[in-house]
Amino acid sequence: MEFFSAYSPLWLAGLVSALLLTGAVAGILAGLLGVGGGIVIVPVLYHLFTLLGIDPEVRMHVAVGTSLAAIVPTSIISARAHYKRGGLKPELLKPLIPGTLVGVLIGALLSGYLSGQVLAAIFAVIALLVALNMAVERNLSLRDGLPGTAGTGVLGVFIGSLSTLMGIGGGTLSVPILNACRTPMHIAVGTGAALGVVISLPGALAYLINGLGADNLPPATLGYVNLLGLAMIVPVTMLTAPWGARIAHAINARLLRRLFALFLALTAVRMLFGAFAL
Repeated sequence: MEFFSAYSPLWLAGLVSALLLTGAVAGILAGLLGVGGGIVIVPVLYHLFTLLGIDPEVRMHVAVGTSLAAIVPTSIISARAHYKRGGLKPELLKPLIPGTLVGVLIGALLSGYLSGQVLAAIFAVIALLVALNMAVERNLSLRDGLPGTAGTGVLGVFIGSLSTLMGIGGGTLSVPILNACRTPMHIAVGTGAALGVVISLPGALAYLINGLGADNLPPATLGYVNLLGLAMIVPVTMLTAPWGARIAHAINARLLRRLFALFLALTAVRMLFGAFAL
């Protein structure tokens, strides 16, 4: 608490308001786009930690770890909301789970060795590529349905590893991949929300363990998970995630696709600039 005494009550009130707003936007996006909210949480926390003067070496790691922890309840709420509306098919989800879990393990191991700048650059580049793919007028259709067992396993590893490194739910990568396999957009979004649960729970635990004993962590941080940010963000995301799911089933797929691309592109540009400005 001594750390926060250096800031005025007004500034701290602004910080709390920013975290609450982040939770609201993240929750709506989780339900609307199946992205688990990490696409918003990671860059906002990163920039808040920058304003607070947190060490650049741990800034991105804490943003990613906190985001993954926040995604756990958000993804559960979002996935349940999509399932109730017929937007989640277990037969599509189950083949992706084993490879995704292997990918989470790979991402968690790599995160312990990569610098904050590299993590930020990975976040930005992958998000921008996905945004460009989703923004094209024509759907990228590669095949009908998922590939065989081996191919689906490779896709799961790809989704799980990069999502863990980026601190996002699986939807950011799985939605365009499933869409390319001619999965209807709303089904792809619901499946992405469910994959967020598979990725975020072990991913957050890994970041918590990796950060134990790290130097210059922000106050109220356990491992690489900031408990203050978690306490401010999670309740609001749980409240607003069902709103996003309702919106997703009330608008057309083309608009949903463009919204998805817009949010990804804005985030990618912001994070890429931040990575090279370090």
